Amino acid sequence: MGMRNAAAAGRQRMDKVVNGKRTGGRSTSEAEPSARPTREEAEAAVRTLIRWAGDDPDREGLLSTPARVVRAYEEWFSGYNDEPRDFLKRTFEETGGYDEVVVLRDIRFESHCEHHMAPIIGRVHIGYLPRNRVVGISKLARLVEVYARRLQIQEKMTAEIASCLDTVLKPHGVAVVTEATHQCMTTRGVHKPGVTMVTSRMIGVFRDRAETRQEFLAAIGMRGAGAIVNGNG
Repeated sequence: MGMRNAAAAGRQRMDKVVNGKRTGGRSTSEAEPSARPTREEAEAAVRTLIRWAGDDPDREGLLSTPARVVRAYEEWFSGYNDEPRDFLKRTFEETGGYDEVVVLRDIRFESHCEHHMAPIIGRVHIGYLPRNRVVGISKLARLVEVYARRLQIQEKMTAEIASCLDTVLKPHGVAVVTEATHQCMTTRGVHKPGVTMVTSRMIGVFRDRAETRQEFLAAIGMRGAGAIVNGNG
């Protein structure tokens, strides 16, 4: 009995050491996410969901569905593989003295709600007032895509885009407005199609100066909508 107790105590001590290394000394609740499942495990999970829904994953029409779903997830959630700031590293300082607002509007995106994993489809409008440098407009679109291709809520995505631009470019100000429809609201629950959610993030001069904010809103076709975005910083 004593030997068994000693062995058990030894295993417990070893578990504490291993877990401590895995979590860097943090509690389990603060630990990093567990290792990414394999493709085979992901496909098995899809098969389980098909059975839970009431169908047979082994019937002809569904045999290849798990593999297709996993490939779709690789595309839908590819944003986890990218560092958003990398797309803003290359900038241009030869702007001919340009000192007005830069606006890129109607950047279409598809994302997924982190609550129901249902699609969020919409567009983002970005404005910034350069300080000494500008960035290629395609990089703004790629920035939106990186954040959209993650599990999201619209408010968070809007804030993340604005914060990244502000941190990397250090302009006089950044403005981001997002308009989107949420399938978690249109295809389930309250079933309210045709509803659009609008979120915004205003930083720097766009927050502090009404005239600069209105210039941006007019450029994206939201003149007079200052009450919607004013004060979001």
